[in-house]
Amino acid sequence: MQRLAFKMKLNEGQKEAYKERHDQLWPELKKLLKDSGVSEYSIFFDEETSTLFAFQKVSGEGGSQDLADNPIVKKWWDFMADIMKVNPDNSPVSISLEEVFFME
Repeated sequence: MQRLAFKMKLNEGQKEAYKERHDQLWPELKKLLKDSGVSEYSIFFDEETSTLFAFQKVSGEGGSQDLADNPIVKKWWDFMADIMKVNPDNSPVSISLEEVFFME
């Protein structure tokens, strides 16, 4: 099991919209993530910087960030593009974070 973390940037004033959309996560996207080995996925929000911090546990080699070619993921990106910083293909601007400490 690997632990992955990354950060993304939310547009100002979009915290509630982001939370609402994730509270209604599409069942097909949730299934895709679980089928891809994502067993835990948390996203935290830093009010001061509008930064989203994501953490996930993944079995296998990749995490949610490796599903870019999936049509469900592309549709989700398009759905989220108006409230967060995105790349030209509407994927979230995402910066991987290196784990420097872990306590079991």
